[in-house]
Amino acid sequence: MSLQIRIITPDRVVWKTEADELILPTSTGLMGVLKDHISSLTALEIGLLKVKQKNKWTPIALMGGFALVEKNTITILVNDAKKGEEINLQEAEQLLEKTKNELEIAESLKDQIEAKLAYKRAEICLKAAQEV
Repeated sequence: MSLQIRIITPDRVVWKTEADELILPTSTGLMGVLKDHISSLTALEIGLLKVKQKNKWTPIALMGGFALVEKNTITILVNDAKKGEEINLQEAEQLLEKTKNELEIAESLKDQIEAKLAYKRAEICLKAAQEV
């Protein structure tokens, strides 16, 4: 494996590992990273990070942040992150349904924005759990 990956939230290191490839959910679309990728700094959306190790992909739900790619080391700083294997599928489905209902009844602009973000986070967690 050729890439060193660290996923960090404000309160913990979520994962530190080696990988062959990864796909980041950037603010401008998906970005693949392979060995010897050019140095870059990119904003991350709420989305699904995919990490490839020995021909197996691991999904991780990211809740927005930044990624720094530098000399085959990728540092991912995010508000929160959950590996797909750590997410309970049934709970994720229930949370998605709950946030969908909250989105439908949101009236003020503030409530609508907060409900959309909650729905998007729940949707990404469910997707990560389903891809395990």
